[in-house]
Amino acid sequence: MANEPLAGKRRVEVTERKTKTDWALFAKSISEDYPEAEKITLVMDNFATHNASAFYEAFEPEQAKRLWDRFDFVFTPKHGSWLNMAEIELNVLIGQCLNRRIARLETVRSEVQAWQKQRDSLKASINWRVTNEEARIKLKRLYLTFYE
Repeated sequence: MANEPLAGKRRVEVTERKTKTDWALFAKSISEDYPEAEKITLVMDNFATHNASAFYEAFEPEQAKRLWDRFDFVFTPKHGSWLNMAEIELNVLIGQCLNRRIARLETVRSEVQAWQKQRDSLKASINWRVTNEEARIKLKRLYLTFYE
């Protein structure tokens, strides 16, 4: 799951597993959505597959380096996944689409694609209600302190 909250867009891909190659291919598809961008800021969790080696396992070295350099990766704190808006979108997806047993992977893919298309057409966005000050209080131990 990737989302662009201010534009009300998201990209959801259903894979059988969460491998490094799956993630590298997903990141490549994100980069193709923004061909004019010099850098793409990607905020994400610290999942084990989210690292440079994934690109080098999936692509030739030159392409891997090019792709890695297109991104500015920002990692959420290990206990701060609530900061990751993609996690919020995943919860909406589960509640609206995947809240039952679905036997076939192709059915999951089809339904997720329909959900994404509908949500994008509505330009549905996240109503982010946490202020910077509230986040700083909640994550105080994670911030560097300049004034004491």
